[in-house]
Amino acid sequence: MSFTDLSIDPRCLRILKAQQIVEPTPVQAQAIPVALEGRDVTAVAQTGTGKTLAFGLPALTRLADTKPGSSRMLVLTPTRELAQQIGDVLHPLGKALKLRTVCVYGGVGMEPQTKALRGGCDIVVACPGRLLDHIQRKNVRFDNLSVLVLDEADRMLDMGFLPDIKRILSICPKERQTLMFSATFPKEIEQMAANMQRDSHRIEVGAVAAPVDAVRQGIYTVDPSGKTGLLSKILGGPEVGPALVFLRTKHRTDRIAKALHKQGFKAKAIHGGRTQRQRQQAIDGFRNGKYKVLVATDVAARGLDVEGITHVVNYDIPKSSDDYIHRIGRTARANAEGDAITFVSPDDSQALGNIERALGKQLPREDWEGAVRVASTFRPVRTSSPNRRRRHGGSRGRRPARAR
Repeated sequence: MSFTDLSIDPRCLRILKAQQIVEPTPVQAQAIPVALEGRDVTAVAQTGTGKTLAFGLPALTRLADTKPGSSRMLVLTPTRELAQQIGDVLHPLGKALKLRTVCVYGGVGMEPQTKALRGGCDIVVACPGRLLDHIQRKNVRFDNLSVLVLDEADRMLDMGFLPDIKRILSICPKERQTLMFSATFPKEIEQMAANMQRDSHRIEVGAVAAPVDAVRQGIYTVDPSGKTGLLSKILGGPEVGPALVFLRTKHRTDRIAKALHKQGFKAKAIHGGRTQRQRQQAIDGFRNGKYKVLVATDVAARGLDVEGITHVVNYDIPKSSDDYIHRIGRTARANAEGDAITFVSPDDSQALGNIERALGKQLPREDWEGAVRVASTFRPVRTSSPNRRRRHGGSRGRRPARAR
C-alpha cells in the first residue's frame, strides 16, 4: 500500500514524495481511511510509528475541502517540544493547502502568538496552559472548530491536565471530530475519553504499552554510588552514538550533565527549568551533532523526535511503566535499532517489578563486575532457559554497550 491509495489530497502527496515518504505505517494505514470519513478515532500505537501524519493527513485533507475559517483544527499536546514538532510536520502540508498553522506554548513571548491567532490561523497546535491564557485574553475563539486532536492522550487526560482540557472543551462546538492518539491508554482514562467522543473507532497497532521489537532492553543492577562511573563506561563504548540519559529531577540532571562534561563527553542538560530557547538550543545541538549526550528529565520523553539515537539510559528508573515505554521509545525510531539500558538499585525493586509486570516479562540482567543483588516483585512463568545474558554473544544484531 502507498499513500496514493488513501484518498489524501494530491498536494499533500507531493509534499510526502519530496520528503521520500511513500508507504504508510500500520497506524497510518488504519487510521487515515476512518478519519477521512469524519469519524472519531482512538488510536493506540507504539511510539515512533508516525501518529502525527496519521491524524494530520486526513484532517488537513478534510479542512481543504470545507469552508475557510479561523481555528478549525486544534491539536492539544502536553509539552512544548512536542507542539513544535507537530507544527513542523503540519506546516509544510498546510502551506501546500493554503492553510495556516500556529504553535502556542509557554516559555516564549505572547505577542507573536497573539498576532498569529488574531490574524486567523486554520490550525492551532497548543499546550493547554498557554492556550487558556490566550482564550482568557480573547485572542482566539473556536466557534469554527471541526477537528480536535489530543496527542499523547493518556497524559492529556491525567489529573494534571484534565481540568485545563475540560475548560478548553467547554468552549468548543459539540459537533466536531475528535481524534485521540497515544502510545499507551490506561483503562482508568478510557471512560473519560469516551465522554469526549462519539462512537469512536478504536485502533490498536502492535502490543499496547510495549516498546517496539527493535529496542534491545537490558538491566544493570548497580549500587547508587556506582551509577555515574557505570554511565561513563557505557557511553564511552565505540558502538554508542547519540544517547539520551534520563533522570527524575532537574538538579540531578544538571549535576550528571556537568559530571559527563568534565569527563570529556559532549553533554547537555534539558529539563523544565530551562527556558524554551535553552531547551531548543539543546535539542538542536543534539540533533546536529554538537552534543553526543542529552541528559534529560521526562520533559523530553514525549517531545523529542531525533533520528539516530542509538542508546537510551535510564539513570533513574522511571516511576511508571508508561514513562518507561515513552523514554525508551526515543531510540529504534524509523525502522532503526537501538538499546535501552536501565540502572536498578536495591531500593528500586518495586518500580522494576511494576515495569516487568506491565511488559509481561522479566527484563534481561546484564552480567558485569559491579552487579548487586536486586529482587524484582514480578514473578514470571519459568521457562527452560535462564533470563540472564551471557557475557559473550547475543540473540540478534548489535550488542548493547558493555561496562567492562
